[in-house]
Amino acid sequence: MKSRSTLATWLGSLDGSRLAGVLEVRRDAVSPPEPRSVGELADRLQRPGSVALALPRLALPHLQAAEALAALGTPASRDALAELLGAADDEPVRELDAVLEALADHALVWPDGAGDLHMAGPLRRAWDAPLGLDAPLQHLLVGATSDELRGMLVALGIKPPATKAQRLAALVGHHSDPEQVVPVVAKAPTAARELLERRAEGVPGQPRFLVFGASGSGLEPGARWALDRGFLVQDRRSYGPARMPAEVALALRGPGWHAPFAPAPPSVWSASVTPKEVDREASAAATAFAAQAASVLSACSTTAPTRLKSGGIGARELARIGKAAQADDAIVRVTLETAYAAGLLGRDGDRMAATEAYDAWAEQEPPERFAVLLQAWWTLPLTPTQARDEDNKALPTLAGAPPCNDCSQARHGLLAAAARLPTGQGATATSDLGPLITWHRPLAHSSPSDATPFAAVIREAEILGVLARGALSALGIHLRTGDVEGLEMECRRLLPSAAVTARIGGDLTAVVTGTPSARLASLLDSVADRESSGTASVWRFSAGSIRRALDAGRAGDDITTDLTAVAAGPLPQPLSYLIADTARGHGNVRIAPAACVLHGDEPALLAELAAHRRLATLGLRQLAPTVLISRSPLETTLATLRAEGYAPVAETADGTVRIEKTRPQRAATPVPAPRGTGTRNSGRRAATGMTKTPAPVDPGTLAAQLLKAPPTPPGPAPSDGGAAFATDTEEIVAGWAKHLPYSDVRQLAHAIDTGGPLTIEYVATSGNRTVRTLSRLALDPPYLEAWCHLRDDERVFTLSRIHGVMPT
Repeated sequence: MKSRSTLATWLGSLDGSRLAGVLEVRRDAVSPPEPRSVGELADRLQRPGSVALALPRLALPHLQAAEALAALGTPASRDALAELLGAADDEPVRELDAVLEALADHALVWPDGAGDLHMAGPLRRAWDAPLGLDAPLQHLLVGATSDELRGMLVALGIKPPATKAQRLAALVGHHSDPEQVVPVVAKAPTAARELLERRAEGVPGQPRFLVFGASGSGLEPGARWALDRGFLVQDRRSYGPARMPAEVALALRGPGWHAPFAPAPPSVWSASVTPKEVDREASAAATAFAAQAASVLSACSTTAPTRLKSGGIGARELARIGKAAQADDAIVRVTLETAYAAGLLGRDGDRMAATEAYDAWAEQEPPERFAVLLQAWWTLPLTPTQARDEDNKALPTLAGAPPCNDCSQARHGLLAAAARLPTGQGATATSDLGPLITWHRPLAHSSPSDATPFAAVIREAEILGVLARGALSALGIHLRTGDVEGLEMECRRLLPSAAVTARIGGDLTAVVTGTPSARLASLLDSVADRESSGTASVWRFSAGSIRRALDAGRAGDDITTDLTAVAAGPLPQPLSYLIADTARGHGNVRIAPAACVLHGDEPALLAELAAHRRLATLGLRQLAPTVLISRSPLETTLATLRAEGYAPVAETADGTVRIEKTRPQRAATPVPAPRGTGTRNSGRRAATGMTKTPAPVDPGTLAAQLLKAPPTPPGPAPSDGGAAFATDTEEIVAGWAKHLPYSDVRQLAHAIDTGGPLTIEYVATSGNRTVRTLSRLALDPPYLEAWCHLRDDERVFTLSRIHGVMPT
């Protein structure tokens, strides 16, 4: 309540502009509804959640000053804080004043009327032991009796006053004076002196174990001497080690010890860079990202990526998208995360599909597209390019991980660090910005997979053009200040409009400089294959790509007309010939689906069948005067025609008439006689004419016969002079599976071709040997993709690690 009243008094004493500044800095605490009084504002500013939001935005010197003030205990004088921090010269004093001013703007530390400094209660509780110091002596001796205080004073050689309050004040006064504490400790027994010096440096004490009936048991050597004089105080509420008052620790650390205070940021090697150079590099990076992001999202729009069962898009899908868009993994991850945050992608069952907002976004110019993704990146609660976790396992993207405050603070710290560089200077190596980020956002932590501090965040800023030539670009300046309108203007200035024409060459390529418009990219994607994207995108025409457009319903003349309209010059003759030749041969052969074919020598009869109303269910279609096709199976077609009075016959696969002869059904093997004894069973055997069952063969005799039989070794493999491989699959498997004999190669190839199950003996990279049952095998040399029944999931196996094959 006291800190709340002093804060309310200080807020009430501020002029309008200063109070407006505090409200602007702490918008998180003064969001609507607006506070109705200064007291309500003070309550909001001192809420634990409000202070927790403000802490991550503080720089290193702010936290160091706040920790030192927490160690002193509030209220504390500004001079005492300056002395503890070692701010004695003019320059450190001015820097400390600036730090205290910033803490006051956050309503975390403020002065009272007498000039003493107060601290928000939740901020003080952020440290269990600020500067490695425990609570002040007065706090530790709250439960001490007057006799205990008297005993401490007598042990120190001080005459005890009459009252408890006077005794406590005398003890606090003695321990707060280093000139009185140091000589006493210097004369202490060696064990006590070493214990106090060790505890003063912040080394924790040993736990204290109480043994009932044993007085003072469990104390460290020398602790009793220190306890008797108040240099250590035993906590009455726990059985932990004795605690050292903050005054004693500071006195023993000596007059030359000061709390750490780094008001100046670490130096960075820099080089001269002009605004034109920064703009040029930022423009190139932003243009390339805008083009590649459009390609990535276009690939996702065409084929929505599949989500993992555990959530997110896995490495295989990311690789597929990157290959389709000609973009590396970092670009794909940043694009997907920012697009999802901007509402361009959404979950659709087990897939991540484009939304209607994407269609509107794709029609915009590149500057507008890029501005949407850039603003989404600035507010992302994660680091998109973090591809590995602490255990070096691959991380999926769009996994729905909980928000990471460290990630957003690292991003903000990077822009703050780059903004502090001298004008016209850029970092020689962007990795040097890592320590600067740590200074500006000490509570942020780098990704575990970063080779240098905050390497992933710095790389993302370079990809987006926020950081160029080691300096903050105009995009980064407006992004940091939150100027949305200024950011959009810079995007329009730095990024060119979408290209609407392409340079089509005689080598059957189309080159588009910059970002192609949505219409141009759609046209070229439909008639050509994209080979690269970025600052310039390249497509290549081929007979296959032209055929793909013709298969989609486009005519050859339409393709020529559309390409002529977007070409920067006349259409090259090789491309015109390619389109004409492909269109001329397209559709000359047509393939119709059919379940069976009807043919005969009488055109009139077949025309009658095609027009028969009761045969409409068969789906008959006349291809020629004497040929019909049916969408119904052969047996159904036969039965339907015969039901209508016609007399068709069926043909076999080789064209001969199928003879339909009904054969009586017989059992495959004779039925054995029922078991039983007596006359009734004997009579049944006589009536059925069955003979007596022969005696079983002796297993030993059968084994001897098998051993006498001559061995029949398998034939040699084709590579050893044997017969040629039966299939191409056998040849491919034999080339990669070097550990398998030819018989196993044939089994594995047969399972791949027929899709049947199979059991293999597999040696993993770790050397472990396992037996796996596989099905749905797909060959992708040198790998074998299959469904693993052991893992109940799809797995990829290396053919060279398969050491045996067994039928399932």
